[in-house]
Amino acid sequence: MRPVPLLLPLALSLAVSTAFADEAPVQPRQQPSLLALSTQPSEAELHATIEKLVGFGTRHTLSDTKSDKRGIGAARRWVKSRFEEISRQCGGCIEVVTPSQMFTGKRIPQPTEVMDVVAIKRGKGDPQRVIVMTGHLDSRVTDVMNTKSDAPGANDDASGVAALMEAARILSRQDNDATLVFAALSGEEQGLYGGKVLADYAVAQGWKVETDLNNDIVGNSHGQNGVIDNLTVRVFSEGTKTNETPEQAKYRAYHGGEVDSPSRNIARYMEQLASTYLPDFRVHMVYRTDRYSRGGDQVPFLEAGYPAVRVSEGHEDYTRQHQDLRTEKGIKYGDTIDGVDFRYLARVTALNTITMASLSRAPAPPNGVSTEGALATDTTVHWKKVPGAAGYVVHWRDTTAPQWQYSRVVGDVEQAVIKDVVIDDWFFGVSAVSADGYESPVVFPGDAGSFERSPAPKSP
Repeated sequence: MRPVPLLLPLALSLAVSTAFADEAPVQPRQQPSLLALSTQPSEAELHATIEKLVGFGTRHTLSDTKSDKRGIGAARRWVKSRFEEISRQCGGCIEVVTPSQMFTGKRIPQPTEVMDVVAIKRGKGDPQRVIVMTGHLDSRVTDVMNTKSDAPGANDDASGVAALMEAARILSRQDNDATLVFAALSGEEQGLYGGKVLADYAVAQGWKVETDLNNDIVGNSHGQNGVIDNLTVRVFSEGTKTNETPEQAKYRAYHGGEVDSPSRNIARYMEQLASTYLPDFRVHMVYRTDRYSRGGDQVPFLEAGYPAVRVSEGHEDYTRQHQDLRTEKGIKYGDTIDGVDFRYLARVTALNTITMASLSRAPAPPNGVSTEGALATDTTVHWKKVPGAAGYVVHWRDTTAPQWQYSRVVGDVEQAVIKDVVIDDWFFGVSAVSADGYESPVVFPGDAGSFERSPAPKSP
């Protein structure tokens, strides 16, 4: 998946000191099954889902929960029934749960149940390792407390819910070693409550969440400034961990890791998958947790110590977000279905589907990654083996490079010496590879890059 450049700087010797077996070590390779998945998302299925969700009038978190035709309750029950139908078609391969919590807050003045609808496809080999895809079911208009007016929410965020439901339909027919979770969340517009419900559920279940792919506003290719771009999707990722401790921050500030959180390396992973399997589609990595001064349901996952990214369209149209339905000075306001580009949404869905499939078939990211090489001309990289890995790859890049530039397959070992590559000048990482060539995300050394959950620091 990450081919080594054919031409390397002459100063770099690629000799690696490792204890190889006689046979050639396993290495990452392109996967025809992932290429096949790239064309699987159906524009018709995506359209039918968004049309159904828009048909509930409003999906405001505080709207009607009893009606079968209008409001958040009807929408949740329909999503649940659709997940159950997908499960029936795959012989019961999916379990559907509805975790919920009661909340009050600035935008929820009275105690209100916030419920998520979650489809779980258990992994066959490592079921506690979990890959999550989320989108929020609730919608709103200009006044965030207006529960009565029509709030179609076609793009924000029926598009994300449609994408995850389509990914669930496609991947229900595929094998997965890790568990796949597809979650339609509520309460996002009122304060990211649905993300907290699911993150808390993950903690309670003991899930080892490898990432949350939060899809929020992913269906529009026409920017408000007139730019039309159906070839780019943004992936936002935090640079340093949200719940980093002062001690960890001090170590990172000296040794590096400001741009190498596990979330950031998930973004790199997605960019590489897109370049390999979606040549007509580009991931624009954005070095922020979310859009400027804005947020999404990936944030509660980050606060819980899990890696997470936000997936959003390349160019937004704010006349179609959080707006009352109206026309003013010839401009049509409101988040209606005619603002969704279904070809574009299908490509975003394909990216998510390929990412979930690849992550779920690859081994877990290595643990215990560390480096040493002070006052030396070589760099030594250490890690701990993980179940399902048949080999490992050491990666390195210039400290200002956005992507991993060089890599070396090092076999089924726990350390490698990269000869004549001085630790001072490069960032290093390690990925794990399965026997059939699926590769995990790269792990940066130390706490800054570890995929293992870091619980939130306790208040003094």
